[in-house]
Amino acid sequence: MLREAYTYGVPGMMTKSMTDRLAQSGHYSFHIGTPDPEMRRIASWMLTNEKDRLKIAKFIPKIWKRGGREDLKLAGLLLANMSDDELGESGWTVFLQLIQDRVSVEVFLETAEEFLRGGRQLPSDAWIRDAAAQSEVWAQLMVLMLSLDESRAKSHTTLLHGTPQGGELFERIRNRLIERVS
Repeated sequence: MLREAYTYGVPGMMTKSMTDRLAQSGHYSFHIGTPDPEMRRIASWMLTNEKDRLKIAKFIPKIWKRGGREDLKLAGLLLANMSDDELGESGWTVFLQLIQDRVSVEVFLETAEEFLRGGRQLPSDAWIRDAAAQSEVWAQLMVLMLSLDESRAKSHTTLLHGTPQGGELFERIRNRLIERVS
């Protein structure tokens, strides 16, 4: 299914992106990839042509596990455009479960933005607190999530101040949130 979707979208994506792997191993800050309109076209093609949504839902973790930028983007687009019923649980929960150890700030925010663009609301404050309690990585991800709706950050000042230190971009986002809620 994925190979066929890529064939209709961007033929060069049929193999895992070497650029992503080189960028990651060399800690470079660039990547060359497929533009968002083409990624949306691929996701749309998959959702239109595969009627068995459970099949797509089961396929999302496999796409994510490939780990290339396009793979992560496609998994996020599919998650964002499938209902919780089609996924079998909350899309936000599925998304967090895909993140085993680490994910870049950009990938997380890009996927979370797709969720909002697809009509989802941010999870409840209780859900955010519970997720943050699961691990240091998830706590950092919840801070990033709160950056998408700064009005909600006021009720999470303990999380904002108590989350372990992260990378430079994470710290800029967190510090901006702390300044705005103070």
